[in-house]
Amino acid sequence: MALQKLKQNFMVSKIVVVALYAILVVAIGIIGLRKTKSFKDFFLAGGNVGPWLSAFSYGTAYFSAVMFIGFAGKVGWGFGYSGLWITFGNAFIGVLAVWALMGWRIKKMSQEYGVSTMSEFMEKRYNSKFLKLVGVLVIFIFMIPYSAAVFMGLSYLFEVSFNIDYWLALTIMGVFTATYIILGGYKSMAMIDVIFGMIMVVSVTILVIFTINNGGGLANITQTLRDINPKLTAPVGPPGFFPLFALVFLTAVAPFALPQLVQKFYAIRDRKSVRIGMIASTFFALLISFVGFFVGSTTRVFISPENPDQQHLFNFTETGAAVPNFDKLMPEVLTNMLPGSLSVIILILILAASMSTLAALVLISSSAIAKDFYAGFINKNASDKSLTRLMRIMSGVFVFLAVLLALVEFDVIVEILGVSWGAIGAFFLGPFVWGLFSKKITRTAAITSSLLGLATCLTLYFIGQNQPPGTMLSWYYGSPGAGTIGMITSLVLAPIVSLPAFFKMGKNVETNID
Repeated sequence: MALQKLKQNFMVSKIVVVALYAILVVAIGIIGLRKTKSFKDFFLAGGNVGPWLSAFSYGTAYFSAVMFIGFAGKVGWGFGYSGLWITFGNAFIGVLAVWALMGWRIKKMSQEYGVSTMSEFMEKRYNSKFLKLVGVLVIFIFMIPYSAAVFMGLSYLFEVSFNIDYWLALTIMGVFTATYIILGGYKSMAMIDVIFGMIMVVSVTILVIFTINNGGGLANITQTLRDINPKLTAPVGPPGFFPLFALVFLTAVAPFALPQLVQKFYAIRDRKSVRIGMIASTFFALLISFVGFFVGSTTRVFISPENPDQQHLFNFTETGAAVPNFDKLMPEVLTNMLPGSLSVIILILILAASMSTLAALVLISSSAIAKDFYAGFINKNASDKSLTRLMRIMSGVFVFLAVLLALVEFDVIVEILGVSWGAIGAFFLGPFVWGLFSKKITRTAAITSSLLGLATCLTLYFIGQNQPPGTMLSWYYGSPGAGTIGMITSLVLAPIVSLPAFFKMGKNVETNID
């Protein structure tokens, strides 16, 4: 009886804390609504966001339930400690290098070209409405499954934590997200991201301490993994080098051309803000990503198909082999890692990480329709007020579509993110990165590299659907290998197709922005 009463008290505390969190988010959304006077305010917070807001906004948009639930679970179970290479790739390439090499250049480009989206850049830089239109389609189509993956990870955790049906958790998350974004746009999003970021820093610090303690210490965790499979503690885990390389490359290089991350630099205030934000966001990424993948690597320590209470986390083949339901591993670990009185911390951690990512995805996708498509092709004289109104409407539509897709649970989260990031990265990476640094990349090269990069990614992905799971071919032809190869194709083709222009204009590459 006493135990039942204790569990009820823990449940009440969870509900109260999450309710207070929701009230805070909505309140900040209302504040953002009052401060939003124009489309630029709604989408870019007036283009005057400081370093700390920008740093936390970038970091919290980078990491979400996709990382904590999907990636950490599947990568941790399969790769063990070697999954931590993703941490270093994310922090030093996906954050530090992006801020150092691209940050101020993107801001300068947006001012000189008078653009506020990547699709507009493609049009202005290459004088191609075709690239702009295809860019709109790529963003809207492939942002939906990515958002669905975030909703899935978040809903799996709430399903376990509150013992409610998956569809109900998903519906609640969808309504909450739509309300928050429709109210204040990027203004409210930038303000709340600082709070989200602080919550994440405190939460992951507590989480890693309890993980090591529950595992009997780092040495015991390491020995347990080594006893299961020595490769789980080796520099390259059991799946091998290419699968690990594909994961690192996809998650570290894609941010150079992911619209939801690039948008942060359109909105940043000045060069000094870029320098400060670069350092802050790099440390943030190191901490958050390290804890996520480290805890993921301990899933084999805390979860076993031989445990009767955990067999629901596995699918058993006809031969009796246990295949994990990867997206359910981390919710199980996270909800049992901390004592009941602190378990709400995990809920807030994943909620904070996911809300920021969803906000960024919704803003970018709705802007693709409102700013790029409607104002670019249908009504070029659209008023500022009508664009802002359309942005809000499309935000709601986008959330609705993502929730519908998440209801299907059509694939594991890692696979969904792999094809979403891969497709968007494969289309934008070559023409966007090279276009920023060189005037000699031609329109033909931009179209060729973007379309062939995208085609390569999607072709390999669909071929991979027919490969036996877990085989090397499934990594090369499926997600995330398909995304990695597609992105490399895009990045390599842009300068190669532009070679005639290089020779014609001289050997020295001219930069596009000083």
